[in-house]
Amino acid sequence: MDLYQGVWEGQALKEDEFVLSADEKTSIQARKRTHPGMPPQPGAIMKVEHEYKRKGAWAYLAAWDVHRAKIFGRCEDKSGIAPFDRLVDQVMTQPPYHEARRVFWIVDNGSSHRGARSVARLRERYPRLVLVHGPIHASWLNQIEIYFSIVQRKALTPNDFESLAAVEQRLHAFERHYESIAKPFQWKFTREDLARLLHKLDHEHPSELLLPAA
Repeated sequence: MDLYQGVWEGQALKEDEFVLSADEKTSIQARKRTHPGMPPQPGAIMKVEHEYKRKGAWAYLAAWDVHRAKIFGRCEDKSGIAPFDRLVDQVMTQPPYHEARRVFWIVDNGSSHRGARSVARLRERYPRLVLVHGPIHASWLNQIEIYFSIVQRKALTPNDFESLAAVEQRLHAFERHYESIAKPFQWKFTREDLARLLHKLDHEHPSELLLPAA
């Protein structure tokens, strides 16, 4: 996607134009294990109790500034138009976004931000906001999914939380930590990359597409 490279409609973005990648990570549960886990020891992996009590679940909404390596997140009871608009408000009311020339929001085609109605709704609230939808069934092209993967591995696993408040605290603490070490993701998937992949799928034997064994 050209926006990740700082280009829109063939023109390089200005210094006061920004690109955010946003989405929701739904159903982040708080699972209180019935017995404490055992930390890893020399020669032994960490052990986690398999029985737990459910303490509720969050929808975690987040926006990633793809060029500044900044993360904005919030926990909501559920996903939807209103929660997503609150995330937009959270970002667009603070500098440098509230005075930017344009702020591009890259999203998938989920119900919270789908189609022309969402474009019009958000443009009415913030005239400098440009909503950009990725291809249908290609949410993996959205860079926020990379961040969600990091959060899952580094902050939410193993899932052993006393309460939803503890989950929220962990998520926001990780945001602050990650920003202190983060750099923009150097990742792209161009039309040429897609063409090469499709060519492989059409012309190579399925066994040749498998990853080598570890």
